[in-house]
Amino acid sequence: MGGLTMLGRPPAAVVLDLDDTLYPQAAYLYGAARAVGRAGAAAGLDPIRLGRAVRRQLLAGSDQGGTIDRALAAYGLAPERAGELIPALVAAFTAYQPRRLPRYPGATAALARLRERYPLVCLTDGNPLIQRAKLAATGLSGWFSAIVITDELGGRSTRKPHPDGLRHAAGLLGVAPEDLVMVGDRPGKDVAIATALGARSIRVRTGEYAAAPDEPAATAVVDDLAAAVDLLV
Repeated sequence: MGGLTMLGRPPAAVVLDLDDTLYPQAAYLYGAARAVGRAGAAAGLDPIRLGRAVRRQLLAGSDQGGTIDRALAAYGLAPERAGELIPALVAAFTAYQPRRLPRYPGATAALARLRERYPLVCLTDGNPLIQRAKLAATGLSGWFSAIVITDELGGRSTRKPHPDGLRHAAGLLGVAPEDLVMVGDRPGKDVAIATALGARSIRVRTGEYAAAPDEPAATAVVDDLAAAVDLLV
């Protein structure tokens, strides 16, 4: 069974996650870690060593808080000295704006196929400055009828799987949440937010969470965005 037979009725619109769904987030994190390293050099730290420490912490779990705190501890700084440096290093991380980020192969063609048939919304978590910088660097903003950054709705507490982001996306389009299909890489966020509102979901096995268990279960699970689009069109 394939295509819309698997998903049931055609959706009114498609909502897509950003990080590790449309582009490999590791590319952004690598650059952001280097930016922190450069900021650390101004305080006398080894920029390469600090950048690697930040990158290791990000690879251990990019969704965790306190990344720079842990990186400075791993670097070997005393807590007092680390505390002095953290504000400037966090600011460097937040202010990092990549000139270009690679999209997943076929991502642009996939969005073009979807846009021919459905309105598209990007639904993403994170600091709005960072997420908008990512969208600009991927060059994908123009494919979306709306971009919803959950932190703009109420801070970290409204990040997926909190339902407000998907509910807001539905409201912007004037459709019911249950008439949406959510496409994303994280079962605990993208699939869970769809499940909470009775929407359907397609999980793509790309990026940091590619091997995560399918909990909760998505309507469909595919290898990548192109395969997700095949189901929808």
